[in-house]
Amino acid sequence: MAPQNSLQETSPSSPHRFLTLLLLLFVGSGCSALIYEIVWFQLLQLVIGSTAVSLGVLLGTFMGGMCLGSFALPRVISARRHPLRVYALLELGTGIIGIAVLYVMPYVDRFYAASAGHGFSGILLRGAVCATCLLPPTLLMGATLPAIARWVETTPQGVSWLGLFYGGNIAGAVCGCLLAGFYLLRVHDVATATYVAVAINCTVALIGLVLAVITPHRVPAGNDTPGSAARARGSWPVYLAIALSGMSALGAEVIWTRLLSLMLGATVYTFSIILAVFLVGLGIGSSIGAFLSRGTVRPWIALGCCQMLLAGATAWTAYMLADSLPYWPINPWLSTSPWFDFQLDLVRCAWAIFPATCLWGASFPLAIAAIASRGKDPGRLVGSVYAANTVGAILGAVGFSMILIGWIGTQQSQRILMGLSVTAALCMFVPLLRPFRNRDASKGASMEPGLGIVGAVALAAAMGLAALAAWNMPPVPWELVAYGHTLPSRMGLSKMLYVGEGLNSSVAVSQMPNGVRNFHVSGKVEASSEPQDMRLQRMLGHISALLHPRPRSVLVVGCGAGITAGTFVLHPDVERIVICEIEPLIPPIAAKYFSKENYNVLDDPRVEVVYDDARHYILTTKDTFDVITSDPIHPWVKGSAMLYSKEYFELCKQHLNPGGVITQWVPLYESDIEVVKCEIKTFFEVFPGGTIWGNDENGGGYDVVLFGQAGATKIDIEQLQHRLDRDKRVMASLAEVGFYSAMELLATYAGQAPDLQSWLADAEINRDLNLRLQYLAGMGLNADQGKVIYAVMLTYCEFPKDLFIGSTLQKVALKFVIQKRNQSALSRATQ
Repeated sequence: MAPQNSLQETSPSSPHRFLTLLLLLFVGSGCSALIYEIVWFQLLQLVIGSTAVSLGVLLGTFMGGMCLGSFALPRVISARRHPLRVYALLELGTGIIGIAVLYVMPYVDRFYAASAGHGFSGILLRGAVCATCLLPPTLLMGATLPAIARWVETTPQGVSWLGLFYGGNIAGAVCGCLLAGFYLLRVHDVATATYVAVAINCTVALIGLVLAVITPHRVPAGNDTPGSAARARGSWPVYLAIALSGMSALGAEVIWTRLLSLMLGATVYTFSIILAVFLVGLGIGSSIGAFLSRGTVRPWIALGCCQMLLAGATAWTAYMLADSLPYWPINPWLSTSPWFDFQLDLVRCAWAIFPATCLWGASFPLAIAAIASRGKDPGRLVGSVYAANTVGAILGAVGFSMILIGWIGTQQSQRILMGLSVTAALCMFVPLLRPFRNRDASKGASMEPGLGIVGAVALAAAMGLAALAAWNMPPVPWELVAYGHTLPSRMGLSKMLYVGEGLNSSVAVSQMPNGVRNFHVSGKVEASSEPQDMRLQRMLGHISALLHPRPRSVLVVGCGAGITAGTFVLHPDVERIVICEIEPLIPPIAAKYFSKENYNVLDDPRVEVVYDDARHYILTTKDTFDVITSDPIHPWVKGSAMLYSKEYFELCKQHLNPGGVITQWVPLYESDIEVVKCEIKTFFEVFPGGTIWGNDENGGGYDVVLFGQAGATKIDIEQLQHRLDRDKRVMASLAEVGFYSAMELLATYAGQAPDLQSWLADAEINRDLNLRLQYLAGMGLNADQGKVIYAVMLTYCEFPKDLFIGSTLQKVALKFVIQKRNQSALSRATQ
């Protein structure tokens, strides 16, 4: 008989000595794969949007490609082909397509913008775009594990190595996640990140080709044709169990990422930390599972125990996220360095989710061991298990993100996670309740005893404990939805009026003892009836409408409490108001709790609400507007930098009618000077004649409004006062927030683009290909520099010569009022 590729061989010519090197190669594969995933998701969200539907389509396509690749390779590629050569070619192909995706994306953007629609046809087009970009590379990426699996045999030792390969791939994914999130994209851009991933692919491919040349490949008997090994009868419970495990794992990742981002702040760094901890747990668990699969003779029992323990681990995480971690006495402003906060975030994530992720990681190698037998094609074995796991993961990710969370909430969704784990355990244990079990039915092998009475009682007790834990699972505290990462310093300050979990965001409404109401979205106060917030929200609307000669059509980006949109209801020339809101839960709540402040805007016949993210809507709509204004969207929130990029402002400019105006909110709080300079410089790159209007808090800097116009801006002081005298409701609305005349409104002037050129000289521009703002803002989340930033900005402010039109007396009076206001802000900054 010809010698086979056995792991027990120890001669110098044995390929066994290269298994450790192959493990390192798989680390490289995982690293490049995660870099690609982060880059491609960022690029495609710029095109198809970032709603739950778009993200579901995007994630489903990515994972679907991985699934198809793992399932198809052992059925298409003969086992006679050298596994290392096949693996190397897959890596090389992934790198080539990775470069192609980077350069073809602008053309996809143009095609999509010209063809996109809404409804079911729009979803199909998004799926087609994702499939065009993602299926070719993900097919290759998914095929790498089955390809390299053919280098080992389906002995216990070989199966153990397969588990280690899977764990090594995950370890590389951790490196790729952290490398991309904390360095490549923070310091460089998506092009540099892509080149690094391609370099890793090429290095791995080159080493793989060299190893293929110097090591022979001997095909085990019976494995010489694609898919030649028959599937063992009775393996379907294992496939079902590992599919349910994948479903619960990805469903949990969706739920827990949402809850942890509330607790830690939804920055790009938080998402990287959560994903890294999740992957670390999977990797460690996979290594443990690989070790167990080598030593246990009944891996299906170990797999069932993993799934039953997962029910308890899920309950642990749910309790930690609801009743423990939110109340840890951690002051986010205690340290000025975000790197110390990242360490705390890492500890809190690991404390909550590490047990469950380890068990999910261990399940994969145990599932392989449960159906492995000698003579079986290892490529087909691994590919089938991986495909089943990935199919479940797709259903979990899409089902929980697009349906269950918005329908029944995170508490009930976590109960379903526990049910999935218990069901997966039953798939393994129920066949063992019979007195005897055929160990290998395909070969008529010996019979093994089942669980017996004691095992059945233990199983029933475990199920009872899981049911009890699910019944007592705590709900998400409303304070966490309201205040997020600042919760420890906000306890007991207000009472809850409403809390709900929507498709894209969680929403709460609270009321302070003094009657002030706050509108919270995903752990942030997005709007309120506080004096400084009311003034800002009214300024965004009234400045836009009053500085346009006759506004007829308005686009409001983000509904919030509806206060900004409501200001346009008061202007008699406005004929159409479009509110673009990503979360369907928000407008009805705004109408119920802020109807007085927003003038019942959502009941006005001129108002149309579009449920989409603003960038996608502006990219795909054919409409143009006289006014585009952005209601508060915090720049440190992951993804919001897309609404502050140069390309986004250019899109807005293209959708302005001649003479149209745009206003953009820029917060000075929870920010630092580099972040503010980036936002302002990016805006002025597109609107070089732009101006800044300040909203102070007790004389100190709080936030500002950026104003730009499609054409030269001229402000007639007398005409503006005439419009206010004519439109009594507009004047009353301004008077409510402290502006009793046109002069007082114009006194908020805080500078224009030409004045600030020297100040902004070293500022970075936020572009689509780097989204620099979200990385800068994530670092400045806990900064408290608003007063200082505003004061520094005002030192460059000079009274403009050509901006204001009016008599000499009016200009002198306005100059005096502006200087007096600015001096007050400067003195506040030095106190």
